[in-house]
Amino acid sequence: MDSASNRTPRADAGGTSTAARRPPRASLLLVGALGVVFGDIGTSPLYAMQTLFSADHNAVRPSHEHVTGIISLVVWALIVVVTIKYVAFVLRADHNGEGGILSLATLLSRNLTAGKLPKAAAAVTIAGIIGSCFFFGDSVITPAISVMSAVEGLRVAVPSLPDLVVPVAIGILVVLFAVQRFGSGRVGRVFGPVMLLWFVVIAALGLPHIIARPEVLVALLPVPGIRFLVAEPLIALVAMGAVVLVVTGAEALYADIGHFGRRPIQHAWLFVVLPALLVNYLGQGALILTHPEAVANPFFLLAPAWATLPVTILSIVATIIASQSVITGSFSVAKQAMRLGYLPPMTIRRTSSLTSGQIYMPAVNWVLFAAVITVVLVFRSSTSLASAYGLAVTTTFVITTMLFVVFARRVWGWPRWTLVVTVAVLSVFELTFLLANLAKILNGGWLPVLIGIVLLTVMTTWRHGRAVIGVRRRAAEGTLDELLGGLRDEPPRRAPGTVVFPHASTRTAPLALRLNLELNGVLHERTVIARVATVDVPHVAPERRVRVEDLEPNVPGIERVTIRFGFMDTHDVPEALCHGGPRLAVETGDLANAEYVLSRTRIVAPRGWAPRALRARLFVALTRIASSPAQHYHLPLDRTVELRVRVAL
Repeated sequence: MDSASNRTPRADAGGTSTAARRPPRASLLLVGALGVVFGDIGTSPLYAMQTLFSADHNAVRPSHEHVTGIISLVVWALIVVVTIKYVAFVLRADHNGEGGILSLATLLSRNLTAGKLPKAAAAVTIAGIIGSCFFFGDSVITPAISVMSAVEGLRVAVPSLPDLVVPVAIGILVVLFAVQRFGSGRVGRVFGPVMLLWFVVIAALGLPHIIARPEVLVALLPVPGIRFLVAEPLIALVAMGAVVLVVTGAEALYADIGHFGRRPIQHAWLFVVLPALLVNYLGQGALILTHPEAVANPFFLLAPAWATLPVTILSIVATIIASQSVITGSFSVAKQAMRLGYLPPMTIRRTSSLTSGQIYMPAVNWVLFAAVITVVLVFRSSTSLASAYGLAVTTTFVITTMLFVVFARRVWGWPRWTLVVTVAVLSVFELTFLLANLAKILNGGWLPVLIGIVLLTVMTTWRHGRAVIGVRRRAAEGTLDELLGGLRDEPPRRAPGTVVFPHASTRTAPLALRLNLELNGVLHERTVIARVATVDVPHVAPERRVRVEDLEPNVPGIERVTIRFGFMDTHDVPEALCHGGPRLAVETGDLANAEYVLSRTRIVAPRGWAPRALRARLFVALTRIASSPAQHYHLPLDRTVELRVRVAL
């Protein structure tokens, strides 16, 4: 046996095994990306063309001019909005491997702040928050419309069946949200091969119809689309409100970059997803040219009669997967919002030791599930829900374009003429999308607006309340240097034992420590101020996790400890302290029996029905759903005490 095979994997400076950190093969990441990232945009052929020809009482007719014009707009929307904007450029604007509109806004805001443009930085942050709120609106609608559109294929395959769309859709959604806890990596490995089969099948469905009516290939040129826009602008505007359905999922594609990386997503789009979509849309157009009555459900009518039921079953499976992209994207955006202080701290479970972006957030998952089920029960069909779809997506598109143009100018140094051309080309689609979908606001378009307003209220309320409480708490805590100076000048009585004060700041004193000194006038023989940091490696070796600093030589027994965890490590503070190396080890083993004292604030909201009072009560409600520090840090409940101070909003 080769001696090399018995070698122990080498650990890096952060304590991470190089074997554990070895990235998966590119082909596996590509297949995984198919299963997680492209489900939404990949299943849009199920309902996009049907919606196009049924919009505004069948304003778009199955004539040669309308069909080729519509298909041309679909083709070039995929090329311009998805391929050029997102795949070629926006995916490159990642923030330490994370994507999404909030990540882009954060990058740009920091650049503007460094350039001493604080007002512009604040405006960019607000735009990013608004865009993320509309992204969550899309995350609610996408699973509902995708699953319902596939289940509706049962009406074509088995017309004698009773109407089971809603109950079957709800059952599928229950399963979909239940499997999220296994993580996007595992889900992608299961879903990826299915989606690869899906793209092969939809291309195979469209190809025979293209061969039968090759004149539909003229739609690959932009000319039929431009001619349609110029000849019948009002009908074209109605059509553009439905054309946007073919590019839904593009923003989720950007938000999901942290789960698989940029290259696998780009390669999957260019070599698998885009070709299959183009062939299928062209095939649907060819079918409608031959059989105009096929506008009733052109996707399922592509298949021969014997294949309708198998295609329906595959489409149901594919739409289960389709919802995956926006669900995982919502986890990423929620995590970014938490880091920026716009959402309360919630439990995040890392689901991969290879990629820090693969996460699961139980609270976000089940709130999203409840919202999706509500939408299914209210709208009850994909056609009625299609009128609500689009506004959230197009608003996010426009905001992303605005942020990206500024980013490309300031960070990448693009010349002005490049920016002008980029904006002009994208505006043809995105501003038209927005205008067309604004016209649908009374017919369901209010739904994403309502979701966006609710989320914007929640996020700004949390941000504002947190800032107010932070100012008052820091005033109550005082600086650590001030506290240490007081202990040096007037040494307190010492109490036996060891007490650990978890505390996030390095500048202020733990509020619980100050309260203990003021109320009891004693300092324990050993006082440890513990700060926890998460670093961007999967694991940190136990012997390398803890850094100890003696704070005041004239006040023995008081230390500050920084504990570093990898993103896959369990944040077990007691275990880290007990195995923190020789600086923390003592013969008495006092850290194994240490008491833990948390500083908490009890927030009191004003009474009444004034907007300020209502907002304050909302903030208090949000604090109650925040994750508990004692549970997050695995503190022993029988040796953990919370000292609370009352703060009025």
